[in-house]
Amino acid sequence: MMLADLTGNVHVAAAAFASAIAVGMIGKSASEAVGRNPGAATKILVQAILSTAFAEGIVFFALFLWNGK
Repeated sequence: MMLADLTGNVHVAAAAFASAIAVGMIGKSASEAVGRNPGAATKILVQAILSTAFAEGIVFFALFLWNGK
């Protein structure tokens, strides 16, 4: 039972870490893209927000799947 809790915690932590890295990369890329083409800032912002939401959704899936006690 303790091993199952530990592996579940590692599973959720890995998903949260990967999501945080992905959100950082999305923000960096969006900032660079707006710097190169300020006229497309609105389109870039929309795409960045959608991508961030999908990246953070991974953590919710991990938490949902981990709740198997």
